[in-house]
Amino acid sequence: MTSSSVSNGTRVGQGTPPARTPGDWRHRLRLFGYVGPDASTDTRERLVPLYPQPPYRLGQFMGLSADAVRRAAKVMDWLGPVLVGLLAAATRFWHLGRPRDLVFDETYYAKDAWSMLRLGYEGTWPNRKVADLQVLADPQVIPLSDTGSFVAHPPTGKWVIALGEAMFGLTPFGWRFMTALLGALSLVMLCRIGRRLFRSTALGCLAGALMAVDGLHFVMSRTALLDLVVMFFVLAAFGSLLIDRDHARARLAAALPVDAGGRARPDARVGDRAGTGPRPWRLAAGLFLGLAAATKWNGLYYLAFFMVLTLLWDVGSRRVAGARHPYRAVLRKDLTWSALSVAPVAALTYLASWTGWFLSDHAYGRHWADGRGGTWSWIPAPLRSLWHYEHAVYEFNVGLDTFHKYESNPWSWLIVGRPVLFAYDSPAPGTGGCRGTADCSQAILALGTPLLWWSACAALVYLLYRWALRRDWRAGGVLCAVAAGYLPWFLYQDRTIFNFYAVVFVPYLCLALALTLGALLGPPRHGKRRQAGAVASGALVLLIAWNFVYFFPIYTGQTIPYADWHARMWFNTWV
Repeated sequence: MTSSSVSNGTRVGQGTPPARTPGDWRHRLRLFGYVGPDASTDTRERLVPLYPQPPYRLGQFMGLSADAVRRAAKVMDWLGPVLVGLLAAATRFWHLGRPRDLVFDETYYAKDAWSMLRLGYEGTWPNRKVADLQVLADPQVIPLSDTGSFVAHPPTGKWVIALGEAMFGLTPFGWRFMTALLGALSLVMLCRIGRRLFRSTALGCLAGALMAVDGLHFVMSRTALLDLVVMFFVLAAFGSLLIDRDHARARLAAALPVDAGGRARPDARVGDRAGTGPRPWRLAAGLFLGLAAATKWNGLYYLAFFMVLTLLWDVGSRRVAGARHPYRAVLRKDLTWSALSVAPVAALTYLASWTGWFLSDHAYGRHWADGRGGTWSWIPAPLRSLWHYEHAVYEFNVGLDTFHKYESNPWSWLIVGRPVLFAYDSPAPGTGGCRGTADCSQAILALGTPLLWWSACAALVYLLYRWALRRDWRAGGVLCAVAAGYLPWFLYQDRTIFNFYAVVFVPYLCLALALTLGALLGPPRHGKRRQAGAVASGALVLLIAWNFVYFFPIYTGQTIPYADWHARMWFNTWV
């Protein structure tokens, strides 16, 4: 596999399809860019595309041997993602304890996390404003009662926040520490996922760098809310399923017969009957998806979408391997183990996240089912109590329609139509770092970097083309992940929902844009085309980075003149 097949986004194994009759649907779709499989490609390479060879010419120019170039390329496979992660960590941990306040819904999650650390479940706090002042006071007062409190989300995300509080106390730095850490780690993961997806370290690191300069991901990494935790676990599940896909296809490739020329060819016996061996990465995916659902219930949609996605990946694998009936082969050989290794593991993980609740006596609703009979009395009382509690939470969540100034409709999310103001203050001249004679502003706005999101909208359209007509499985995988995080919210348009929920699918917008920029860059053999593509791609990336820097003061709550804040409010809907 050459580097050109990576940079221009062309799937390995694509080429000129065999001649078709004029009435064949494939022949008609070729007019719109359809490309079928190239029968001349080694089937093993179609199943498991190779990573491109390092640029030996560049190494020779620098006086390096071929072995040295290979070693350097291997180091960069990890060094590049780690450098992106370190850069992101430096920005996300910078003045992380500022503002010294409970920002937006931190007032719930930071205190609930501390309660779980102390009690194992969510206790009761007094009046919200009074409790906030006492927590932020010096000396600090923690007015926590052991009476169980009704909460709207499962425990895992609050346990994650509690880890930071266990290390640094009930302080702004403490309750934000873990989200900042997960934000930085998610960038390393995204770089590695992009590398595996595109077979290109450069494009993988580009996807990570794009997310590093996304304002929504940045703000959510510096705020103790649950949505970034969901994003982290979902991304880990996506990466696990990618590794599982490669391993399963490698086993099919190893089982294929080889012709006299050493080339593997499709074989119906292998495609229809061969097993793919143990699949531990699917167990890992089930674990991560369970943790995502145990943070917020929208993780359940990813469980459903990803199970369908992996089954379709299995169908494609068996078709390439030569299966005459790939769907039947998947039903016989893959479906059972897929279902047993993802859904049950996710369910058990979800139940395990409630351990503190099960072990308590004072948690909300813990003993609701004790002494109750009825049809379901054969189910242990703690499980029936949890079911009753969860049903009440469901009713609360679907019926939540309280007006909020910054609520938004999902139609506006991709175009960043209504970002959420997390915090705002107006220091008078001479106070709060405000210099000069005019008033100043301190704002934290959960705003995705506009140029990145608007470019991603175009990238999603391009990926639809690649998936439908170029048969690019990578585009299909990215689109599935975006759809799982985005489309379900259209079912709840009467509910109070916010734009920052979209942080869960930000990584896949960055992957979509990286794939599109790789296609824009073009293959190395097209000199002029590649030069123009490099200029266009580089210019767009620099503009996105500049856009992030421009909005940086209103991502971090810096004190700036009111006029500068107002200049950054590009649309009336942002105010």
